[in-house]
Amino acid sequence: MSAGLVVRPAAGPLAGTVIPPGDKSIAHRAILFNAAAEGESRVEGIPGSEDLASTLRAVSAFGVEVKREGDGIARLRGRAMAFSEAPGPIDCGNSGTTSRLLAGLLAGQDFETVLTGDASLSRRPMRRVVDPLAGFGASLTAADGCLPLVIRGTQLVPARCRLPVASAQVKTAVLLAAMQATGESTVTEPSLSRDHSEIMLAAMGVDLERDFGGSGGQGLVADPFVIPPGGEHAVSLSGPRVPTSLDLRVCGDISSAAFFVVAAVLVPGSVLRLRGVCLNPTRTGFLRVLRSMGADIEAVVEGESAGECYGTLTVRSSGLVGVDLAEEEVPFTIDELPVLAVAAAHADGVTRIRGAAELRIKEGDRVRAVCVMLSALGIKVAEHDDGMDIYGGTIRGGVEVDPAGDHRIAMSAAVAALAAEQAVTVLDPRVADVSFPGFFKELERVSSS
Repeated sequence: MSAGLVVRPAAGPLAGTVIPPGDKSIAHRAILFNAAAEGESRVEGIPGSEDLASTLRAVSAFGVEVKREGDGIARLRGRAMAFSEAPGPIDCGNSGTTSRLLAGLLAGQDFETVLTGDASLSRRPMRRVVDPLAGFGASLTAADGCLPLVIRGTQLVPARCRLPVASAQVKTAVLLAAMQATGESTVTEPSLSRDHSEIMLAAMGVDLERDFGGSGGQGLVADPFVIPPGGEHAVSLSGPRVPTSLDLRVCGDISSAAFFVVAAVLVPGSVLRLRGVCLNPTRTGFLRVLRSMGADIEAVVEGESAGECYGTLTVRSSGLVGVDLAEEEVPFTIDELPVLAVAAAHADGVTRIRGAAELRIKEGDRVRAVCVMLSALGIKVAEHDDGMDIYGGTIRGGVEVDPAGDHRIAMSAAVAALAAEQAVTVLDPRVADVSFPGFFKELERVSSS
């Protein structure tokens, strides 16, 4: 564990412009899908995080030619869905996306692979991806339902799969398996999850049919402040399909931007701009929640990259009030809930969060971790099985926060410190490098502008 970092209350308003690192979810898919594609691709904007390094190492191990062309740029020569056997186990590090998407991609290959990970990833459930892939005839074995995962590649058959819980990672694994089966397959989720895979695969020439059952077939509205349609969401495709390589630039990670959005809202007098940010409506739930709490946030869509819209956020300091978080927004805020909890700690009144049991199986039990962090900071909080009640008040600080290996807890604690009465020491700050290398330096820069 690295030494603790002292984060002091902001001495003045936050100001300036932040360009967040490339979106992790999109970058993982850009690498894996182009690795499986026919042809050569150039991907820009790959974040320098440890999770993406795991994905790049993995595809290289399966015979994909990867050439780095500077920071955040890679050329990949795809294998047209025919990979080489890796020389040994594949270490996915801390990346659940790497492990779960690889499970679907490798299930139809003609060799055996073992996926491993660090201590945190090895505690996260893999049965949620093993069980649906079994419907395609895949042979996967997870020790105690967790990593290591043994994948014995085989000829896959088409399937109709209904997921018990909406999950973009599991949905993507199923789609990658379906692309290796002969015939039509469908994956149905109880509600829409992030749709980066559907957008990118369509841009790579894979014909997909989407059914937004809960909205009479109406699709997404390209507005970050409009809640995506509710009800079941189904994706169908006919395999086998080999995607066509795609050059693209990965837009900015809105989950990383969220920490600066909340910091600017909480610190009086702040005006902060975040440029090049992904504004896909399945990722902007936390913006909608903050707006409902009274936050002054503007979003301008400025362009599109491989089907993904991006633009600029302008955030001004605002007074907040507690809200009851709508359950339909939870899937679209799941990664941002720790820092949303910090915003709730600074709001007037009570914020109630329910339907967030998924938080308990992230890098750690984030429901418990957030409650422990807020309690240490002097905020009253009541923990529930699927969420928490946060009683807004004064963030006292003057404590140490141990993120226990969770990058989002470390960064949330730093944001809380800016609005606290006293400094907060964040233990093991380097854990933030999992998603946002240089986060603390960037926070200090906008704090001293």
